[in-house]
Amino acid sequence: MTEIDATTHAPRRLWDRPILLLSMTSLIWAGHAVVGKIAVGEIGPMTLTFLRWSLAFPAILFAARGDFVRDLPALRKSWLLILSLGAFGYTAFNALFYLSAHYTAALNMALIQACIPALVLIGAALGFGARPTLPQTLGALVTMTGVAIVAAQGDLWRLLRLGFNFGDLLLLGACGLYAYFSLALRRRPDVSVISFLAAMALAAMLTSIPAFLWEAARDGVRWPSPRGLGVLLYAAMGPAFLGQLCFVRGVELIGPGRAGVFVNLVPIFGALLAVVLLGEPLAAYHLVALALVIGGIALAQRGQG
Repeated sequence: MTEIDATTHAPRRLWDRPILLLSMTSLIWAGHAVVGKIAVGEIGPMTLTFLRWSLAFPAILFAARGDFVRDLPALRKSWLLILSLGAFGYTAFNALFYLSAHYTAALNMALIQACIPALVLIGAALGFGARPTLPQTLGALVTMTGVAIVAAQGDLWRLLRLGFNFGDLLLLGACGLYAYFSLALRRRPDVSVISFLAAMALAAMLTSIPAFLWEAARDGVRWPSPRGLGVLLYAAMGPAFLGQLCFVRGVELIGPGRAGVFVNLVPIFGALLAVVLLGEPLAAYHLVALALVIGGIALAQRGQG
């Protein structure tokens, strides 16, 4: 019989494999990038952010139930850290991500998100004095090359012709916030992963209320259409619940520097999802980029987190 972790009720064999956990996270986030574009015109960006966490928090809390009560004293001591992680890493990141989709192209979004691992390494060096190892640095560069190939659709000269707009700046700010989130996870209190996630989800739900009210006052509440409802359900149960659970555990196992490199799988998986779900052709540059990203990730894992 497979041993079950008492905290997560997940097979320990999976729960202790950071490469698998972080790869699953990237796949879920790739799907989120697709539905983020679908959400435009179907539901307001701030409404989506608020409703996403309003649905995700009860589900996460139910999964955490006994552990959350046990860990509540330790969580209270770290309330300021939890509030900042929920506000910046969840609410602000999601709001900027959904808002940027109204102004910029998917090509630019794929390219800009690839800067997160580099921002994590820079932040680790500046904020924690953790110099990236040579394998980490080379791995990050190799994976970003693979992402650039996908973003340029095999024509690297295309990168020179990209124009940056307001949406790109919003997304760049969102990437900076998520890099902070990844680094701040180092200070996680000694509680179970699911309890910590429940606390951050509560913080995200509460801090998303002002943005929702602002959008409602300015544009009126744009409740989800039937298509928008599907986007909302995926956003809540996929990236907000399962994806974050896998990511937080992955960072716990190997550190933010090595875990951050896996973010470069997002545009690769996104391209593959477009092939499978949307019937787009599979090009040779997809395979080249996939090989570079996987090779870069393997190289980065030789460094210390």
